[in-house]
Amino acid sequence: MPWNESNRMSLRRDFLALCEQPGVNISELCRRFEISRKTGYKWLARGKEALADQSRRPHSSPERTPAKIEAVILATRDQYRDWGARKLKRYLENKGRRDLPSVSTITQILHRHGRITPDASQAAQPWQRFEHPEPNHLWQMDYKGHVAMTQGRVHPLTVLDDHSRFNLVLAACARESMQEVQAALIACFRRYGLPHRISCDNGSPWGNTRGEVGLTHLGVWITRLGIRLTHARPGHPQTNGKDERFHRTLKSGVLQRQVFTDLANAQRAFDAFRDVYNHERPHQALDLDVPISRYRPSQRPYPEVLPQPEYESGSTVRKVSKNGLIHFNGRRYRIAKALDGQQVAIMPDADNDSLYTVYFFQTAVRKLDLRLDDFID
Repeated sequence: MPWNESNRMSLRRDFLALCEQPGVNISELCRRFEISRKTGYKWLARGKEALADQSRRPHSSPERTPAKIEAVILATRDQYRDWGARKLKRYLENKGRRDLPSVSTITQILHRHGRITPDASQAAQPWQRFEHPEPNHLWQMDYKGHVAMTQGRVHPLTVLDDHSRFNLVLAACARESMQEVQAALIACFRRYGLPHRISCDNGSPWGNTRGEVGLTHLGVWITRLGIRLTHARPGHPQTNGKDERFHRTLKSGVLQRQVFTDLANAQRAFDAFRDVYNHERPHQALDLDVPISRYRPSQRPYPEVLPQPEYESGSTVRKVSKNGLIHFNGRRYRIAKALDGQQVAIMPDADNDSLYTVYFFQTAVRKLDLRLDDFID
């Protein structure tokens, strides 16, 4: 699939940054980014010059006066209005400036020029953080509600790596549907590989909102890829807190700053924001490193043909019917309509002969207790 013009430079930047990570297979990375090895090595040889929009600002300006330094700080703050003094300082240092004042002085400059209000200072609260030890151990996925456009509405779909905070997907979707999520995930999986687990909330299309039992069709597809799909507890959005925090940054950085004319216009704005977020914006939770510095592509490639389940010997294998039912021990049990035509395994409990667990691949989808009347007549 050729790169769209709107995200071509952002993806090229991802490619160059990931090539610098230790242990990365350059040939495999070229394949995932759909470029030839010749092109990949040409970009590597050119380095940052391969980025057409790379800044040509001089790395140092010793002749600048303090007033000019303040002007640079204020201009950067005006461009990124939700960044504090520490982010601004690290960002400008990463751009090559070595004449910046201390963080406390930058904070005073922002206060003095009205860029930080007392209410904003009071609202800033510390976060208690936990992160997985490696990239791709856990991805968090969600929609950022919907936003009105000149023509219709856009539903921003986001996927964030838990360890690195690297934003993998930021897609302007027309609706919250399985088809749009699946298309965005396939493109993501082909480029970055498969995670071990994806966490999301209980809403559609990845959760059952109608009280149905078991997996959704999207959940079945994700599970067949060998990815563990988990859901946040109802009423506990902090389970996916990093993606929720990303949504706040997206809202202040893009959604509140412009009105989109259509989906293509929204996607161009999302691509530009994603590029800055992953490559330039210092992240406080990463000791002011940028997310791309912590991310590595997954070693698990996306399989173009979905695998079939392989269950342990000793398990009872059943095919799920069109109505989401299986027959076991002379009775019918409801499993999940989304598993229509799929094979599941029934494993006995080691300590209780009346208890069984129904598995789809490695995911437990149902508990059976033969002593209870929870079967279908």
